[in-house]
Amino acid sequence: MSAGERKITPADILPLAEYDAKRAGLRASIIAAKKNRRMEVGPFATFTFENYDTMWLQVMEMLRIEKGGEAQIEGELETYNPLIPQGSELIATLMLEIVDPGTRDRTLPTLGGIEESVFLELGSERIKATPTEYGDRITPDGKTSSVHWVRFVFTPGQIARFRRGGENIVVGIAHPNYGHMAVMPEVVRAELAKDFA
Repeated sequence: MSAGERKITPADILPLAEYDAKRAGLRASIIAAKKNRRMEVGPFATFTFENYDTMWLQVMEMLRIEKGGEAQIEGELETYNPLIPQGSELIATLMLEIVDPGTRDRTLPTLGGIEESVFLELGSERIKATPTEYGDRITPDGKTSSVHWVRFVFTPGQIARFRRGGENIVVGIAHPNYGHMAVMPEVVRAELAKDFA
C-alpha cells in the first residue's frame, strides 16, 4: 500500500487467509494513522479524511465479513475507489455519532441536507464541500443518514497554501440545526497535505 496510490486494483487484494494472518498489525497501523486524519466538529459530527490505505482496509474488511470471494471484489472497488482522493481534493467520511437511540431518532430528522452545508476555510477563502453521489442520504420522511461522504476540491493555489501551512484551516457545518466549526490541528493538516500530488 502506498500513499501515492490513487486506485485499488484486484492485484492489491490479499487472499483472505493471508489478510487474516496479518490483520491485527495492518488494522493497528492504519487505525493509528487515521488518528491524524480525524476531526470532531461540534458535539457529534466527526470527519475522517480518507486515502488509499483507509479505503484498502475497508475493502478488505468487507471481503472478510461478507466472504463473497472473487465475485465481490469488483463491487467493492466500484464503491470505495471513488472515495480515494485523486491529488487535487480531500474526501471525508462525515459520521453523525449520536450514541443514545432516542436522541438519535429525534435529531437525525432535523438534519436533512447536512451534507450540503459542509465547508472548509483556508484563511479567508471558503471551499464548499460536494457530497458524493449515493442514493440513501435522506429517507422519504426527511431523516438524514448517519454517514455521508463529502469532497473538497482545491485549486492549485489553494493546494500550495494548504501544503505550506501557516494559515488557519477550519472545517465547518452551516446547517440551520447544526452550526459548528473547528480549527484543523497542525498534525492533521500535515497528514492531509500528503493527499495532494
